[in-house]
Amino acid sequence: MRVRDLGIRLGLGKPGEFNAITDVPGVRVGHHSVHRESTEASVHTGVTVIEPRAGAAHLQPCFAGVHVLNGNGDGTGLEWIREAGLLTTPIAYTNTHSVGVVRDALVAAERDLAKHSGHTYWCMPTVLETYDGVLSDIWGQHITAEHVQAALAAAQPGPVAEGCVGGGTGMICHEFKGGIGTASRVLDGDQGGWTVGAIVQANYGRRSALRVGGYPVGQVLGELPSPFAGPVNVGEPGMGSIVVTLATDAPLLPHQCTRLAQRASVGLARVGGGTEDSSGDIFVAFSTGNSTLPAANFGVPGTPTTALQMVNNDYISALFGAAADAVEEAILNALLAATDLHGNGRQVLALKPEQLLTALRQVGWQPTPAH
Repeated sequence: MRVRDLGIRLGLGKPGEFNAITDVPGVRVGHHSVHRESTEASVHTGVTVIEPRAGAAHLQPCFAGVHVLNGNGDGTGLEWIREAGLLTTPIAYTNTHSVGVVRDALVAAERDLAKHSGHTYWCMPTVLETYDGVLSDIWGQHITAEHVQAALAAAQPGPVAEGCVGGGTGMICHEFKGGIGTASRVLDGDQGGWTVGAIVQANYGRRSALRVGGYPVGQVLGELPSPFAGPVNVGEPGMGSIVVTLATDAPLLPHQCTRLAQRASVGLARVGGGTEDSSGDIFVAFSTGNSTLPAANFGVPGTPTTALQMVNNDYISALFGAAADAVEEAILNALLAATDLHGNGRQVLALKPEQLLTALRQVGWQPTPAH
């Protein structure tokens, strides 16, 4: 189930064919989920990878930018993106305590690619995290290099699995089951005709703050069970984080990618996030629009200049609006795609479509006809 299946329309734009980040040509997504139960601990975690190009990213880098709304989280490779404005590897999502092993596995994958391509370079992969320790044994560091390899092998274009998959397997959002969500927007021809796609790993938020299309549904969903209620202290409502990747085929320069990444904050705010001290809110945006950037052959001389295109500022506002809309819808898709999950002796319930529709009607919403 996705938010549009319920007759809910967000923003003014139209989605792409898959309403996913993979509507940006060349972008691929792969997941690998890990579920294990034992008498000692529950394991519900995983890895998600986002590949910016159909081929090796280091052979055809993308301009990229980073925005941190709140830094109670972390990621690898972000300083190099800020410095060089380049994305030269896939992006990965996982849990907080598995960032290192995922980063190392991506380095090993790049090493193997270098052996075949004959190129000499180094890399600092981008790995982003959110905390899944309520439902999973996060201290056990159960993610392995093989899991990362499986996610890379599964990367493909087209529809993207959402909810309790990949890095989002054990995540909680607005006190419901959260996880992976994605959405896209395609601009009209007179706005450039470009596509903006978002993929989120949503693990943040208080239920009372939840909004859908501007309607304060969280205020009438409070009677539903919360995973943070009970005799065992596992944290407090609002704890967690959200990480977002935005992709576009618009030819943006690095500083414009940073500006695009900032607009993820708008989409997050519309759903009711972005105000918690305990939430790490980190966003990356990349552009595939310039396809002539030199390969990442560090230390190997190339041509001294590269011809580029850029979106003029007179046309960039539509991209900002598309980014905000896509992030807003991706978060809600993550909520609706999720399923109930039991781990560490605690049950986290998903937000059911009928529960959301009932809450929306209670606060005055009426469905919008499909178009």
